[in-house]
Amino acid sequence: MAPTTKQNNQKVTISFDDTATAFRYKTDRELLLSWFIFSLTKSPFLVKFLSQAAKKALDLGLPIKKIIKSTVFKQFCGGENRKEYLQVIEKLGRSQIGTILDYSVEGGNNEESFERTKDELIKIINEAQSNENIPCTCMKMTAIGAVSLFEAVTSGAVLSENKTRAFQRIRDRLDMICHAARLSGKPIYIDAEESWVQGAMDRLAEEMMAKYNRGKAVVFTTLQLYRWDRIDYFSRLITKAGKDGYILGVKFVRGAYLEKERERAARMGYPSPVNDTKQKTDDLYNTAIKMFIENIDRVELCLGTHNEYSCKLLAGYMAEKNIPNNHPHIYFSQLYGMSDNISFNLAKAGYNVSKYLPFGPVEATLPYLARRAEENTAIAGQMGKELEAIVKERRRRKTVGQQSCR
Repeated sequence: MAPTTKQNNQKVTISFDDTATAFRYKTDRELLLSWFIFSLTKSPFLVKFLSQAAKKALDLGLPIKKIIKSTVFKQFCGGENRKEYLQVIEKLGRSQIGTILDYSVEGGNNEESFERTKDELIKIINEAQSNENIPCTCMKMTAIGAVSLFEAVTSGAVLSENKTRAFQRIRDRLDMICHAARLSGKPIYIDAEESWVQGAMDRLAEEMMAKYNRGKAVVFTTLQLYRWDRIDYFSRLITKAGKDGYILGVKFVRGAYLEKERERAARMGYPSPVNDTKQKTDDLYNTAIKMFIENIDRVELCLGTHNEYSCKLLAGYMAEKNIPNNHPHIYFSQLYGMSDNISFNLAKAGYNVSKYLPFGPVEATLPYLARRAEENTAIAGQMGKELEAIVKERRRRKTVGQQSCR
């Protein structure tokens, strides 16, 4: 039975089957493109082959940029520049959906690149300050510091003097970014990464939350619930925030590095840090939702998921406790180009909803697009659900069109 929520003192049944609402912002041509792309991504082999072929073609200077930009890039990215992504932000805003700008350029592994990315992130934060359709921003820590350094700190290695200074520069960059977010009044989400670098990132995120999350959450850390240790960590974070007097900001995701985590653990001979079944991950994810609801006064949440059940579970808890649909401590979030049936129907019912919107030059965002496509094929049933919703809407439009011609 679908949970009900209250909106304007009336009960609203949450359903994600309304495809007219889900795809209202897409033209027939755009809907056809979505159908084509999701049809392709049902095949892991084809996705991997096309990703590698596209990269090689661009490296060779072959003229395929326009093809990429008009297909997979258009489906999952907001544009190459400010002018293009602002059009997407405005379109989403008309449906009461906020945008999380995601600077998806894969940076170089040097100080100049890290500084350049820091400056770009601060520019995005400043833009969010004056745009009501951008409720927050996001970042990856490996965009402002070397992966090898995060790995060394996470492992507990003794750092040389040069590496200690380099890690302090990472802390300083992050502090500048979080300070800018505080001044803008808009939160920043720090994405989670692989377990062998995450420990150092957790430490830095906790430092920034303790410093900037006074009265409201400005800095959000991310929990990947496919890790079996994250529930205990979440509990410790709640306790620490309460003890130190700040608001905990947290984003829940299931996780994006499953195969890498398992492969590395097997190769290096240590226990895998991720659950051995999807059901266990789903259970932990939903347990975390319940823990959040029980601590909503001192925790702010971004529920990052394409899972319909988890979204309905949170909506149901909110209804049970008479929590307003637009409570400022709760945001639902999905990736741009995916799960529109969830995003647009939640927004229509009055919930706070956002879309992650990557942007950047086509060539620079190709690694992100390839990774996204390969990850999507690994999500059991996800592509089938996307296709099912698109086919349903195309049939509905065809029926409506036939009826209007009678």
